Amino acid sequence: MAEQCHATRTARLKTRVTVVGGVINVILSILKIAFGILGQSAALIADGIHSLSDLASDLLVVVAIKFGAREADHDHPYGHRRYETMATVALGLGLVAIAGGIIWDMLEQLKQPEQLWVPQTNTLGIAALSVLSKEWLYHYTQRAARQTRSKLLQANAWHHRSDAISSLVVIVGIGGVLLGYPFADALAAVIVALMVAKIGLTLVTQSIKELVDTSLPENFVNDIRRTIKTTPGVRGIHLLRTRQMGEDAYIDAHIVVDARISVSEGHVIGDQVRHKLVSEFDDVVDVLVHVDPEDDEFTEQPVTAPSRPEVHCYLQEYLTDLFEDIEDFKIHYLDGKTEVEVILPHLMGTQPEQIEQVKQRCQRMENALQTITKISIFLKI
Repeated sequence: MAEQCHATRTARLKTRVTVVGGVINVILSILKIAFGILGQSAALIADGIHSLSDLASDLLVVVAIKFGAREADHDHPYGHRRYETMATVALGLGLVAIAGGIIWDMLEQLKQPEQLWVPQTNTLGIAALSVLSKEWLYHYTQRAARQTRSKLLQANAWHHRSDAISSLVVIVGIGGVLLGYPFADALAAVIVALMVAKIGLTLVTQSIKELVDTSLPENFVNDIRRTIKTTPGVRGIHLLRTRQMGEDAYIDAHIVVDARISVSEGHVIGDQVRHKLVSEFDDVVDVLVHVDPEDDEFTEQPVTAPSRPEVHCYLQEYLTDLFEDIEDFKIHYLDGKTEVEVILPHLMGTQPEQIEQVKQRCQRMENALQTITKISIFLKI
């Protein structure tokens, strides 16, 4: 219940920040495109289109948040976080397409210098207003991204920052034309478009890496490995796998513990590893721990290894009437070999002859079976 309440608050914060950004982007888009047309500034129009792309990204974020915040279900056991990732891919592709269109149009205009626009002075004020507004939006969205650990919000924040930077380029371009450099405005539009394209390509490549389950950054993985190794009871680690889903990180790890401890003790050590990772790393939400008695990354247990029912039958066959006297037996599959421990009851300590008979028959069983490497006899205290 607490986790669901936290998820609901997080979704509301993401939505509120995105809506605020959307409203400002609508206003800026209208102002920049209108004054760009009236004031004859191609760069300001390109910047207005950049703001429209911000508005489109805001809409994508709202949709992604709505679907991504849903709880895990039968068909989506890991949740719906990748709706955000897919939305980010769509946003990136859209930015690349918009940038390509702007660059093409500006290059066509540069072929006919006499048709280049001469911006009016009032366009500088709109560009300056855009810089201030978008820089404030950047900091506002970035704070929310840190609070919610949302990569999509973080991407949107940098989109706001890029819009602020592009508006600075627009100011330089318009100022250049007013100072007597007629190509400055068109060149500024091309630079803005290239900035938009770079942002789009970055978003696409990062999101595709996430969709194909690319590992977490190497320094993050090294910290995870170090945390696992320092957990009491862990003797080693292998087959460490990590992946990202939205802002959440998932870990699969094989840990090595003492081969002679009980299954329940090994399970507790695995739970301690999981708790430690989730507690120490904010992004880690789930850890799957596989407990191994040895590092078996490059070795496999032979398919001929006898199962417990088979060992039970062997002991009955070789111990015959003495089988009823044993209390229990344990099997260890280590280093590709099978070892059996036969546990005798405490009362049998007063019957050395019977113990000797058990030893002899177990030795005979060990010599006769190639699938069992060693049989040890223990007296329960």
